[in-house]
Amino acid sequence: MSIAKAVDVAYVRFRAPDLGKMRSFLLDFGMVDSVEKQASDRIFMRGTGRAPFVHSTELGEPGFAALGIWVRDRADLERLAAHDGASVEPLAAPGNGLVVRLTDPDGFVIEAVAEQDTLPQVDRILPEPVPWNHAGKHLRIGSFRRVRQGASHVQRLGHCVFGVSDFRRSEQWYKERFGFITSDEIQPAPGVAIGAFMRADRGDEPCDHHTIFLFQPPMGPPGFMHSAFEVADVDDLMAGHDHLMQAGWHQHWGVGRHILGSQIFDYWNDPWGHEIEHWTDGDQLRTADGGGVAGLDQLLGGQWGPPNPVLETLGR
Repeated sequence: MSIAKAVDVAYVRFRAPDLGKMRSFLLDFGMVDSVEKQASDRIFMRGTGRAPFVHSTELGEPGFAALGIWVRDRADLERLAAHDGASVEPLAAPGNGLVVRLTDPDGFVIEAVAEQDTLPQVDRILPEPVPWNHAGKHLRIGSFRRVRQGASHVQRLGHCVFGVSDFRRSEQWYKERFGFITSDEIQPAPGVAIGAFMRADRGDEPCDHHTIFLFQPPMGPPGFMHSAFEVADVDDLMAGHDHLMQAGWHQHWGVGRHILGSQIFDYWNDPWGHEIEHWTDGDQLRTADGGGVAGLDQLLGGQWGPPNPVLETLGR
C-alpha cells in the first residue's frame, strides 16, 4: 500500500530571467493566461481544460523548479507530510488548494496537491472533431476537412520525465508515496533495469500510458528531461507545429509516433532549452492491464518519423 495515491500530474514550474519571453513562447505553444493580470515576478498559464494552471514560471536563473502531482484528498497530503517530515500548506496559486512539498532522491521538488478549485472551460473555440475517411470506410461524406491555422490547443499536462542517478531508488520513492504502477520497464539487457514508464493507479478508470518516466542515463548527471502536453488531435498538433515554426522557435524532434505509449509527438525547446512536447492519440490503460518490459530500441525508436536525436549522440 502506498502512502497516497496520485490521480494525475497537475503542473510544472520553472524559473526564467525573462517572463515576457517565456509567456510569448507558451502562447505560441498553445497555452493561455491563467489569470487576468500576471504578476511581475511569476506567470501562470493554463490549457483549455479545467485545471487552474498547467505551467508556471517565476523570475530567476533558468531551471526546472517543481512538478505538481494531484493526490486524492487532504488525508493523502497529511499522510505524506507525516511520513516525510513536511507540512500541509496553502497553495498560493490559481485554484488555491493545499500542497505538501517533497524532495525526491535526486533533489527534484515534488509538490503533492489536493483540493484545488476547478475553473470554467477556457472561452476559446476548440476544433470540432471531424471524422476521418479511411480506405474502404468513409465516415465524412459531403463535408470538408478544413484545419484552423494558429497555435495548438493545449488541453492538459500529460507527463513529466526525469533523468535519475539510481533508477531503483527513485522508482521505490515514487511508488511508495504515490502508488504509481509500471506500464513498461526499460531493460537494455535481461534483468538490467534503467528506467520505467509509470502511470497513476486509477483502478477501472483509464489513465495515460505514463504519468511519469524515470530514466537512468548511461552518462551525465540527473536532471529534468521534458514535460508533455496533450493537444486536441493530430490536425491541431500539425497546425501548432507550423505556427511554432513560423514564429521562429526551436524544434527539437518530430513529428513522429512513439512505440511505447503510441503518442504522436512533436518536441520543442523553450527559450532556455527545456524540452516541451505536444502529443496526441496516446494509449490508455486501466490498472488491470498490467505492464511489460521493453528495450532501448523501443524506447528510442519510433513507429514513424525522424530518428531520435539521442541516437546521433550515441553514434547509432
